[in-house]
Amino acid sequence: MIQQVIYLFISGQEIIFILFIVVMVFGADRIPEIARGLGQGMKALRNATNDIKHEITKSAEKQGIDSSVTKDIEDEINKVKDDIGDFTGSVKRKL
Repeated sequence: MIQQVIYLFISGQEIIFILFIVVMVFGADRIPEIARGLGQGMKALRNATNDIKHEITKSAEKQGIDSSVTKDIEDEINKVKDDIGDFTGSVKRKL
């Protein structure tokens, strides 16, 4: 199955225009700094999310809550996603 990535329904020309505006506003020298800062922010957010998930799982295990139920539900959701993907085939959403 071929999937096309859609970035907020923005075409390639619009992305290039936005990048041009960013270069004009911030300058070429500051773009690596901005990208580095965004990357570090994304990493911090991912780490915080993983820490929260770990704490919730640890607390659930401590309380005797069976977390395998959520794993079964997640497996079923993924199976339905795959079935829908197979059913729709190459139909693409267009606006």
